[in-house]
Amino acid sequence: MVAVAGTQPVGVPRDEGFFLGGAILMALVIVAGFSLQLATGRSTFAAPALVHAHAVVFMGWVALYVLQNVFVTAGAMRWHRRLGWLAVVWMAAMLILGFLVTLAMVRRGHAPFFFRPLQFLIFNPSSLVAFAGLTTAAIPLRRRTDWHRRLHYCGMAMLLGPGFGRLLPMPLLTPWAWEATLVASLLFPLAGVVRDVRRSGRVHSAWLWGLAVMIGTGVLVEVVTYGPAGRAIYRVATAGSPGAAAPPLQFPAPPMGALVTGRADAT
Repeated sequence: MVAVAGTQPVGVPRDEGFFLGGAILMALVIVAGFSLQLATGRSTFAAPALVHAHAVVFMGWVALYVLQNVFVTAGAMRWHRRLGWLAVVWMAAMLILGFLVTLAMVRRGHAPFFFRPLQFLIFNPSSLVAFAGLTTAAIPLRRRTDWHRRLHYCGMAMLLGPGFGRLLPMPLLTPWAWEATLVASLLFPLAGVVRDVRRSGRVHSAWLWGLAVMIGTGVLVEVVTYGPAGRAIYRVATAGSPGAAAPPLQFPAPPMGALVTGRADAT
């Protein structure tokens, strides 16, 4: 949970341990994915400043999310509240940088070869909007802790795609590589559903809303990608750039040499 938390409803079992454990596990997915990329030589620090800013801000959010759960578990609610309002501003920076990096990659014709360029252009921003929507919805519900923490948890799960994308064998999952990362991300809120059912015999409505947003985002991405709106968006986004020559629904050719992301000439 990232914004101000409230009181625990009467009769609702305390579950700080579950959400702290989930936050740590989600952070490990992201850190492990990017660390593997670096350790195998598929990533480099010789990246444009925009990429570095994007990485710092997104990794900062991961740290904020874990720290907020630590504060709640430790009962340090004053610090939780203070850091929560900083996180609201942080989220805005994430949206801006996420959109800019995606646009830069597509315009340069550097979409990963296991994604269709148009699909990549659509699903990255869509995932960020879904994350922001769930996170924003959690803020006015901060005094309903059961809703607040579950919506934040689902929002964080929407950010796991890049982590899973670096851990899963993406080339082997083509043409369903992005869909595979979404399914993997859904495992986290589904674990929350299973836990609630085991503890109380029912599914909390917040999980249903979170899952509906995540699955709905996946459906929306597919509809836009393969519809006329997607092609129009691609034309506008890539106009006057090398990316305009890339067929929007054809997978780029795999690199001839070593796969390296974050080069000085790419993002």
